[in-house]
Formats: sequence, structure tokens, C-alpha cells
Amino acid sequence: MSHRKTLLAASIFAGLCLSGALHAQDTTQTTTTSNGVGALTRSQDTAQNSGSSAANAKQLATVTVTGIRASLQASMDTKRNADAIVDAITAEDIGKFPATNVAEALAQVPGVTLDRSIPGTQRVSIDGMDPSLNVSLLDNHPVAQAIWLFGDNPNRGFNYSLLPPEILGQLEIIKSPEARIVEGSLGGTVLMHTVQPLDVPANTLSGSFGSNYNDMVGNQRPNGSVFYSWHNADKTFGVDFSAQHYEEFTSREGMENYGYSSVASVNAAAKAAGNNAIQNEINAGLIKPSDQIPNELSAANFQQTEKRNSLLVNLQYRPNQSFESTLSLLYMKDGLNNTNQSMYPWATNQPGGITSLTEGPNGIIVAGTSVGTPCYNTTTCKSTASTFSDNYARESMVSTKGVDWKGTFYGDGWRLGAQLGVSSSRNPMESFIKELYYGGGFSWNINNGAQFTNPSTANNPNYWADNGWGGNEETSLYKARDTYGQLDFGKDFDGFFNELLVGVRYASHWESQVENAFTGPQQLTLDEIGYGGLTDLSGMSALGLSESFVTHVQTLGFNAIKDAVLSTPGFGQAKDANVYFDNTWAVQQQNKAAYVQANFGNDDVHGNLGIRFVDTQFTSSGYNVPGYCASADTFDCNFGPGFGWVTSNTSFTNWLPAANIAWNVTQDFILRAAASETVSYAPYNQLAPYFEANDTVLTATAGNPDLKPYRSANFDASAEWYFNSESVFAASVFYKDVLNYIVNAATYQDRVNGSWTLPGYLQSEGNAQIAAGLCTTSGICQYDVTAPINGGRAKVKGATLSYQQAFGDSGFGARANYTYSDARTASGGWLPYNSKNSYNIGPYFEKGPYSASVSYNYRDDYLAGGYVAGAPSTYVDGFKELDASAGYQISKNFSVSLNMLNLLNAKYYAYLGSKTQLSEEYVTGRQFELEAHFKF
Repeated sequence: MSHRKTLLAASIFAGLCLSGALHAQDTTQTTTTSNGVGALTRSQDTAQNSGSSAANAKQLATVTVTGIRASLQASMDTKRNADAIVDAITAEDIGKFPATNVAEALAQVPGVTLDRSIPGTQRVSIDGMDPSLNVSLLDNHPVAQAIWLFGDNPNRGFNYSLLPPEILGQLEIIKSPEARIVEGSLGGTVLMHTVQPLDVPANTLSGSFGSNYNDMVGNQRPNGSVFYSWHNADKTFGVDFSAQHYEEFTSREGMENYGYSSVASVNAAAKAAGNNAIQNEINAGLIKPSDQIPNELSAANFQQTEKRNSLLVNLQYRPNQSFESTLSLLYMKDGLNNTNQSMYPWATNQPGGITSLTEGPNGIIVAGTSVGTPCYNTTTCKSTASTFSDNYARESMVSTKGVDWKGTFYGDGWRLGAQLGVSSSRNPMESFIKELYYGGGFSWNINNGAQFTNPSTANNPNYWADNGWGGNEETSLYKARDTYGQLDFGKDFDGFFNELLVGVRYASHWESQVENAFTGPQQLTLDEIGYGGLTDLSGMSALGLSESFVTHVQTLGFNAIKDAVLSTPGFGQAKDANVYFDNTWAVQQQNKAAYVQANFGNDDVHGNLGIRFVDTQFTSSGYNVPGYCASADTFDCNFGPGFGWVTSNTSFTNWLPAANIAWNVTQDFILRAAASETVSYAPYNQLAPYFEANDTVLTATAGNPDLKPYRSANFDASAEWYFNSESVFAASVFYKDVLNYIVNAATYQDRVNGSWTLPGYLQSEGNAQIAAGLCTTSGICQYDVTAPINGGRAKVKGATLSYQQAFGDSGFGARANYTYSDARTASGGWLPYNSKNSYNIGPYFEKGPYSASVSYNYRDDYLAGGYVAGAPSTYVDGFKELDASAGYQISKNFSVSLNMLNLLNAKYYAYLGSKTQLSEEYVTGRQFELEAHFKF
């Protein structure tokens, strides 16, 4: 352990000394109110010069933000001045508080919770709603995103880990909708604003360079970025750019379980193999036929190296007070190559070797033993015990680019704005797998994993080899594309109703996947693939897992796995037709919208009232393959009527009213209320006619082109007390009556096993499935299929409390928040990603050159999606995280900072039904990021 601490210090020091990259952390930020959305925004000085009143302006303002207290005050002012119920984060929040990406910064906001199933946070919930039910916009436009993980479940939730925080000036979280804001959100709308060149001093140059380190894997990576902004002396033309290079090595270590089987079904297969041990225990009353047995407890080791390069350029032109135009260019390449090893002794695969089972609470079998004979240096091993090691090497390179233009004409009390652009993202992913086999006996325990009976043979590479199936290569070309255009008109009036806004918008989103599997790699021994020694998985040790899970054989890694698959002579010619037909699809969504909104206000009351009309059309395409073609697993198929590439079309229209009102009871006390109807949509892949199966564990997930949009009636209210210039106490309540909530339904379907005809499949898995009664000899198997359906009504009700205060001149301050969210479907089921209780506590200190902050986050149990194709949804246990940061201002131009994340190395634990029914548990290690900053 002392060696790891020394390595940490040395790695961070080396990263600081050797990295020549730069990192942008501009301390002059653009702050916008929630009214500064769309093509009608402009700078405050232009508004004043044109003669419009402050009450009617609702424009961008330039605010200098230089520290923790100033950052919190700027965010608080945005909240205070808004018409709607809004929270905000300035870019300084991301740098001064413990966060390495935008999602972690959002976690400081009341009502926002994160799911941390994979390192590098992806999924963000707002007010207890599924991340797919939020909308995120960058400068009021969407950013297309291809999925990054092979086999991941696509969702509409924005993947903030792909967006470098350095390009942002401010984020706003709009919790109560307005008619002018883009439709699609049930939880909240996140508006991300970039820094504009005419809003910062000319020749601003800032940046940083540093290193990040994870103590579980003992690996450090460099990162850096630079921001530069210039404008001419007349402030009529300016340009800025933000560039970033970021690297991170992450690991997730723990235990997974791939579903459960009943004792009755396993006993039937055991007796067919001549084994009466299970029946004897049933007869003795030690176990019951209805008890559930974990199928495979797996030692799971996921490692990923991320290398991201990004560039954002803004060109702003304002020749006079009557016109301004901005052109934005975005380009990102994010390399996310990863390896994933799952080493799982599989008792139910060979029940003939089971000698004992132990019953635990809630009808779960919690332990057992299996006997078997290891085979030496052979690819044709036969044994009564089976242990598999799935070794995946996945290549992933997400390329995202976008062009956005917006312009506004200003007249005498009116404005006409336009915005249009296109954003595209693609990822040509590849996945290579070698599945190794070991035939020796083992014991297992649901709390500690499995332990090999003879570790000396289990840890000898000569006893591991392919066994009937040599693996495969899968490719998936995933594409996403957004095209959009909108026109907005605003007119000022004297009187209580002071502004009228009208506009129209067209948006088209295209998402598609083309997947292929190349079959027939040669069977190899572990030595022939490349033996990488024994693992030393400290994360599994921290979870109390068995010695065999912590220390077992492994390959040489990514290149060895890939080369072993591709080295087969002639490989790449044979393709699996079923994989292509079942997993190739396309979905297009087209939205045509129009809105009208009236803004009103005086010294005491302000707000807005409006309605938005949305016409939505879906075009869903995929393959419908007849059974005789699936059985043959061939591309040479004569599709009859109704088969082949089929397309379905659906359309929906919605009128969405929205009203917001804020009452300034006193100068420092504000009451707000809001009512609205909103609409949201299912993830794109759920709308496609596809069928993605896991032929080994016989689970699958399918799409449903007949899904209707979510529709919700919403009521919000808040009370806010600003008891000094840097302090606020606020309380809010929210209620959502969702008229159609899409839920996943599980059914059993008899389908052709798409892998049945693959070389070696019958030997390695198929014969065991026949023995268990799950498949016929012709390969017709019973799949547990999960598919989305229109689920009827759901209700969400809750409240938030938030507090922020600076304690005089002491340098100390604090912010904290608590969220209660009670969400249920009409049938009483949980809503995905909803935690009933969550809170954040964040004390900070800032005085002189020193600054520091701590953040403790907690969220209750919640329902999350399954992690493999068709896997049932899991419940995630309560999760806690402790983060901290510290900074020192060396001089006016230079500073250093240290972010320390996940200091508790918290366990992510997921279960099925009851907490005794394990699904998976992981740890990801503590992360440290040390950076040096500069600004001129």
C-alpha cells in the first residue's frame, strides 16, 4: 500500500512536469438567465443602447466570476432573476468544486442524481425521471451522439462524459417548461452555454495541464486544454476557440451474476446426467424446487483507456446595433477502447457435477459445489464442471462534428432571429472475443464468489483453452444525425404584458445501426493466444471476494485477443446472417413545432404564458425474417410478402400549454408557481423492429415501433429566500401525472437460437441447454424477452430543499440540498432511476490564495436497466460518494488545483427482487486529478 501512495505522488509530479498541453479555465464567464434562450438573445449593452427597458430585455449579460463565492453568487442570481423554476452552474463551479466532467458538476444541483454503473458518469436524472426523459442543448441546439460501448442500451439521455467542460460558460437546468423551449423533456431541460468572443476581453488566453490517477489500477494519464478569445477594437467581430486533450484510464472490478434458474429445472438436467444429489437435498427438505440458483457468478474486470480530443470555435459578428450573427464549429474524437474479462464458474451449465446446494433467505441458493476434471492442453475438454473466461477486446472511436449558425435582426422594439445547423456522430465499433474453458471443480458462495478446488491447476495456463467455440468478431456501425432550423420573432409592448414571442421549428433526428458477426476463428490454447500472468485485482479484494476471483489467469490483453481472432487463415469471410438481420435497424424522428408565448411583469409579479404545438412523425425500419431463414442462418433467403426490410410509420400531435409566475413578496423573498403539459419519447432503438439476443443465457431485448410518446401534466411551486447577496434558502414541490409511461415487459418466446449452427456452439453451450430442457435438438429455445410496451399512467411527486450561505469574512461557506421523490406506475412498480431520497452536503473554504471544498452525495435505492441484452432491470442499492478539492492561487496568472473523487471507493451493488438476490457489485477506485492553471 505504501508503494501505491509513492507511485501516486510520482505519477502526478511527472504528469505536471512532462505534459505540455494546456487547459482552459476562463474566469470571465458569460452568465445568462433562463430567458436568454434561442435566436433572440444578445448582449446587455446592445439592449440598453437600442432603448429597450431592463424589464423587457431578457438578454445575455457579461459577469466576471473569480472564485467559489463569486461563482455561487452568479449561479444564484440566474436562479433569482428567472421567470421559471431554474437552477444554474457557472463554469467556475466545475473547476472550483470536485468534478472532472459536466455530470459531476450537475450533481450539486437539487433534484439531480447520477448513475455510476460505469466509470465516467453518463446518466443524469432530474427530479427522479429517467435520464432519457431529459433534453440537453448546447447553445440551444442538439448534439448528436453515437453510443460508445458495444452492446450498450442506447438512450436519449445526454452523455456528458463525451463533452469537455472547458467549452462551457454556464449551465441552466430548467425544471418548469416554457412554450418557447424545445419539447421532449419530462424531467428537466439542461441548457449549456459556451463563452462568446465579444463577451470577454480581447486576447484572453487561459488553460491548464495536469495528470489524473486512479489508485485501483495505479495508472496516470495527462490532460490539458487551452482557451483563446480575440475581438477587434470596435467589438464588431470576434473569434474564440477551446481545445482539449484528455486521457483517463479507468477500471471497474467486481462480481456479476447472469440471471437465476429454478432448482426444479437444474435438478431435471442433473438427473438426466445421472446425478441425484439435488433430488436428495430436496427429499431431505434442505432446499425447495422453487428456490432460485445463480447461473454464473463472474469475476468481472472492465478496463478502458479514453483519449479525447475536442475543438470548439465560435465566430461572432455584430456590425451594428441592428444585427448580430454567430457561427459555431464543433469537432470531437473520443477513443474509448476497452477490454472486459468475465471469468465465471458455471454450475448450471453442467449440473451433472453438482454435489451440494445451500438455501439462504428469500428462496435463494447461496452456495454450492461442483466436481470436475481439468484437461491439459486441449481444445476438446469434457468435464462435469465448466468455467468460462470471456475475453472481450472492443474498439470504439466516437467522432462528432457540428455546424451551427444563428443570427438576429433588431428593430425598434422587435427582434427576428433564426438558427439552423447539423450535428452528426458515428462510431464504427469492433468487438473481438475469445472464450476460454477450464474443467476443474469449484465451490461458490453468493457473497464471496467462487473458489477453485485445485488452484494449482486453475492458475496454470496449460489447463485453459477454447473448447468447441473459438469466439468471433462483431462490428457495429452506429450513426446519429440531427438537422434543425428555427425562426423566432419577439415584440415588446408597454404595459403588464410586455413581450410577445412566436416561433416555428423543424428538427429531424436519424439513428441507425448495422451489425455483423464474423465467425469461425480457430480454437487456441491460452498460451497460443498469449498468457498474461495472474491477475491482482485489488478491487475484488476490497469487496471480500474469493482468492480465485482476485487471482486467476488472464490473456496478454487487447492486442492478444484481437490478433488471436484475426489470425485464423481466411477469417472474415463467414458472416452470421441472424446477427445482421436481428440487429440492423434505422429510426427517424421528425418534429414540426410552433409556439406563442406572452411574457408579463411589473415590480412585483413576472412570468409567462404560452402554448406549443408539436407534430411528430416516426419512421422505423428493420428486418422481419421468416423462421425458415433464421433456422438456416443464411443471407440466401427468399423473403415473402411482409418479410425482409420493413418500415412502419406513426405520427402524433400534441398541444403543450405552459405557464410560469413569480411573485416578489419582498425584495428578498420570491414565490413561484408553474403548470404545464410536456411530451417525451422512447429511446430510438426501442422504436425499431429489432431483436438482440444473448444466445448463451437465452435472454433478449426487442423493439416496439408502436410505442406512444410519454405525456405528462406537471405542477411546480417554489419559495426562495435570499437572505444576503451570497445566500439563499429555497424549497420546491413538483408533481407529474404521466398519462403514458413506457415500461419493459418480460415474456417467454420460442425462437431459433441464432448461434446453433456456429462451429463448436453445441459442444460448449448447446448440449447443456438441451439437457436443461431449454432448447430442442433443432435449436428452438425459450428466450426470456424484454420489450417496451405502453404502460399506462404513472405519478411522480416530490420536494426539494436547498441552502447556500457564505459565513461572513471567515472564508467558510456551505451549500446543501435534499430531494424527496415518490414515483410509481399505476400498477405500483418503480420508475427507472428514481430514488426516493437523495442529498448533497458541500462545505467550502476560500480566503486569500487558498480554496477547498468537500462534497458528500447520497441517493436511495433505484431501478436501473439491465446490463446485457435482455437482462431484467435491476435495483441499485443506496450509493454514497465523498469528493474533495483544493486549490492555491500562486499569482494573478497561475494557480494549482487537486480534485479527489470517490474517496470512499463506494460499492455499486445491484440486485433482483430482494437485496439477497445479487445481480452485480463493483468498485471503481479513487480518482485524483492535479492541474496547473494559467490565465493572461
